[in-house]
Amino acid sequence: MSALPHVVQTAWGLNRPGTRGPKRGLCVDRIVDVAVDVADREGVSAISMARVAKELGFTTMSLYRYVESKDDLIELMVDRALGSPPAWVSTLGWREALERCAVAEYEVVSRHGWWVDLPIGAPPRGPNNLAWLDHMLRCLAPTGLPEGVKVGVAMNLSMYVIGRVRLARELAASAGDPGALDYATVLPTLLERSTFPALLSAAESGAFGGGDPSPPADWEGFRFGLDLMLDGLEEFVRKNS
Repeated sequence: MSALPHVVQTAWGLNRPGTRGPKRGLCVDRIVDVAVDVADREGVSAISMARVAKELGFTTMSLYRYVESKDDLIELMVDRALGSPPAWVSTLGWREALERCAVAEYEVVSRHGWWVDLPIGAPPRGPNNLAWLDHMLRCLAPTGLPEGVKVGVAMNLSMYVIGRVRLARELAASAGDPGALDYATVLPTLLERSTFPALLSAAESGAFGGGDPSPPADWEGFRFGLDLMLDGLEEFVRKNS
């Protein structure tokens, strides 16, 4: 397994602690669980090897026998926080199964909001991340789409979920900010109808608040967009089956 990065070996349980032997009461699972708990309470910016070691009651150096770096720890946290995908239900149609999976992913990522604060620097390679991808591909199996297309659908759906959680998180953080732009009030004063006819019409209709409600950024907004994506996918499957 030497060709695999150390963090991948750790995530899959393929390696052993350092040569000086394990510390009683300390293991990779416990280190990662405590780190996730700290991030849930204080954000991922609070994570350091020293901070996690302090929470555990061990020295910082003792953690390096199990996890080689802070970056590796965060990658392990990202995979651990996701957990397992929902249990497979064989009686569901592909659309219902995929919808159920997307909703479950939205809920779990929302519980660990720091998850969306991290950059996506590599394809998924931890066991939980890959289990979610496998679950989505299994949902899509009855569509008969080519394997590459199914992977593309799964990745785009997951990116939609992450984007909606990030949007809701950022809007919640900026709520009450006196410097925030009140679109419903400001846009009609800024826009010339000859230059921005469609946007001005939307603002005047109350699409940005104050009139006909637009889909909110939280749960209802997520479901609105998810239904649109699944409607489009259903039509795509129909045309390509």
